[in-house]
Amino acid sequence: MRILITGANRGIGRALFDSCGARGDAVTGTARNDDVFLPLDVTDPASVRAMADGFGTGPLDLLICNAGIYLDKGQTLPSGYPPDMWAATFAANVTGVFLTVQALLPNLRAAKGKIAIISSIMASDARAPGGSYIYRASKAAALNLGRNLAMDLKPDGIAVGIYHPGWVRTDMGGSGADIDVETSATGLMSRFEALSLATTGCFEDYAGRAIPF
Repeated sequence: MRILITGANRGIGRALFDSCGARGDAVTGTARNDDVFLPLDVTDPASVRAMADGFGTGPLDLLICNAGIYLDKGQTLPSGYPPDMWAATFAANVTGVFLTVQALLPNLRAAKGKIAIISSIMASDARAPGGSYIYRASKAAALNLGRNLAMDLKPDGIAVGIYHPGWVRTDMGGSGADIDVETSATGLMSRFEALSLATTGCFEDYAGRAIPF
């Protein structure tokens, strides 16, 4: 398979990159500042276009939109959540996903490929414990984006899945999280393999459990 993973230089993205490489896939990783990976800043439209040009015109079997940020951890309602934090988070977690899909759409169409959007259980409207307003809203928007892409791209033979990777021990998830990156990556790869036009638009965790919208 020919696979592209955004945000592949660390955490879950790196574990997915290593997993794909170990099983023999032709995998391309992207990162903002890393000489090993294809340069990509998902918040910069020019960078997205340059990434697509660098990737080339060949078919793409699987696009994993993993790049994202969580800036508002620990913010307080009375005085936190400044406007520039909202803008930066949505630029990375929502607009960046859309621009990446849009730029690589010819490659995906050529392969009748799949799109995997790494969202979060925090996107669920049915599960709203409060706090982390910016991150939750951005991941809910990414979920909505994925669901709508699934409808529009189904006639092209492109399936779209939206996934919660679990609470993972990474810089973002923290040392007290439930699972390690290898467990998350292994589970996610199984979900990507199971994704089809019959399940397009699904919202699942790394173990295949459906998450309420």
